[in-house]
Amino acid sequence: MATADWDEVTYIRKKQPKASQLRSQQAINSAQRQGLSVETTKKYDGGHNRQLKGDKNTAKLDRETEELHHDTVGMDVSKLIQYGRNQKKLSQKDLATKINEKTQIVTEYENGKAIPNQQVLAKMERILGE
Repeated sequence: MATADWDEVTYIRKKQPKASQLRSQQAINSAQRQGLSVETTKKYDGGHNRQLKGDKNTAKLDRETEELHHDTVGMDVSKLIQYGRNQKKLSQKDLATKINEKTQIVTEYENGKAIPNQQVLAKMERILGE
């Protein structure tokens, strides 16, 4: 303790720079000058709240090179949806509102063009089956 001087400052640990400082052009240039590796990537769909995602099997179908065909809802299912909706005296818009989906999705299911999503089908069954 005799060698300690009041004018000297000892840093035990240097403060880490903030993330925003690391992303600045100045920080990138200094890292390149020092020979450090610099990786830059852009966010993909960063600001979107995507709730409707296809099944995991769609990626598998995309990778196949033989026959690129997505299974769609059968005509029997689409007719049942139309029949159930008409029995409840609901329009496509009313049904879409009750299941928290877009009207276009209900239209696709009733036309037999939609790729089956179990969550959407369960919502429709719950509303139409009551």
